[in-house]
Amino acid sequence: MIKTVAIQGIRGSFHHIVSLQYFEKPVRVIECMTFDGVVESLVTNESDAVIMALENSIAGSILPNYALINKHDLHIVGEHYLDIQHNLMALPNQTIEDIKEVYSHPMALLQCKEFFKNYPHIKLVEDKDTAEVSERIHIHQLKNVGAIASVMAADIFELDILAHSIQTIKHNETRFAIVKRVNSEVPENEINKASLRFEADHKRGSLATILNVMSDCKLNLTKIQSMPIIETPWKYAFFVDVTFETYADFKKAKSIIDIMAINFRVLGEYKNAKL
Repeated sequence: MIKTVAIQGIRGSFHHIVSLQYFEKPVRVIECMTFDGVVESLVTNESDAVIMALENSIAGSILPNYALINKHDLHIVGEHYLDIQHNLMALPNQTIEDIKEVYSHPMALLQCKEFFKNYPHIKLVEDKDTAEVSERIHIHQLKNVGAIASVMAADIFELDILAHSIQTIKHNETRFAIVKRVNSEVPENEINKASLRFEADHKRGSLATILNVMSDCKLNLTKIQSMPIIETPWKYAFFVDVTFETYADFKKAKSIIDIMAINFRVLGEYKNAKL
């Protein structure tokens, strides 16, 4: 049973919101400022599971997190999609014209860059966490400084929202993974999605051959992402998500690909949150 969960960020962050929405029973949350710290808490048994953002519908994949899961031999056991609404906030009794600097996580700044083209007087500064900036403004009563964060963060840290939903694309979702040290405990009859990593041979048609096996075994490819293999320049690993109607189809494909691919690994087997 998952009783303790580590997140990147603090209360009021989007990872914190996922911890409130995903688990049926309340869990103790460990706040970490980096994803390396999040994973360290899991590896050292300080936490039972961790929540890690994997991709955003505007900004794309968060490749370092895929690498962390693979490097530490961790397992995705669930997923959660969160509607991300970014809000510009600051201490009360200020307007946007009063704000000189806005601090936030790089992903948040990327998702909101179009909004700030209308306010060239504002300097955008990358920071560790959306909610942590909100907390800092509250604790130190920083005037002329803004944060980009959730409505929950504004409520917790007593900030005024100067502009709602400032992300470039209004329908903005982030996919979060629930990660544990051991593989999924979901019953096989409920598993309909898997995350894989493999390396294809450096020869013509090797990737196509693997993808054809997935197709022949009735797997639906929902994501494919390449990532350089640092130790071997100009060679790539592929991170793939697939969905399927029966676990038997996945097992069949897995057994075939396991023979064909180099360093093939199942990163997780779980229930598709979109179905």
